[in-house]
Amino acid sequence: MKYDLVIFDLDGTLLNTLADLTDAANHALAAAGMPPRTQEDVRRFIGNGVARLMRLSAPEGTPEDVLAALLADFKARYTAHVNDRTLPYPGVPELLASLRATGIHTAINSNKVDSATRQLWRAHFPEHIELALGERPDIPKKPAPDGAQRLMAHFGASPARTLYVGDGDADILTAANAGIDGAWVSWGYRRPEELADLHIPRRFDTVEALQAFLLAP
Repeated sequence: MKYDLVIFDLDGTLLNTLADLTDAANHALAAAGMPPRTQEDVRRFIGNGVARLMRLSAPEGTPEDVLAALLADFKARYTAHVNDRTLPYPGVPELLASLRATGIHTAINSNKVDSATRQLWRAHFPEHIELALGERPDIPKKPAPDGAQRLMAHFGASPARTLYVGDGDADILTAANAGIDGAWVSWGYRRPEELADLHIPRRFDTVEALQAFLLAP
């Protein structure tokens, strides 16, 4: 196998979380008397933490104290409804099972709040993901490499034997900043034209293609 450790992004890579994120965002916006956002809006806004999501979801010029209240409302709602309509992408559970069966370590590094990251990990992948790290004070958000580096240290994996898989620009940059191989998946939340001039090192359009690459001798 090419890799000893595969680190996955969560939202848009392993799980389709868009419906629950949109519901929580619109709950907070409605409570503040603001217009709702579509799932397409939320798709474009997510990927760099929920504070940015709510800042972009609110009307331009919203005061900071109102943004803080929106964020708190969003977090409360999302915490209570984090897994109402969230589902793994087709083929993902089978992919993870195949990696673990061959002895490849698997982990999650997400910009989602750590408590929600762990809740979804345990709800959907308790047997196939070994460790998950979300946003928390001691781990800077991606594209900082700290989360990936901490996971490599935990599993004793070298950069040369680690792959980072994600759907967003932050994931591509995280891999580069950590000095590890990166793979971009097209089934998630970012479109190729939204990645600006970032170099996509490896592109996979289906879970099956990614699995074939990872399990190739």
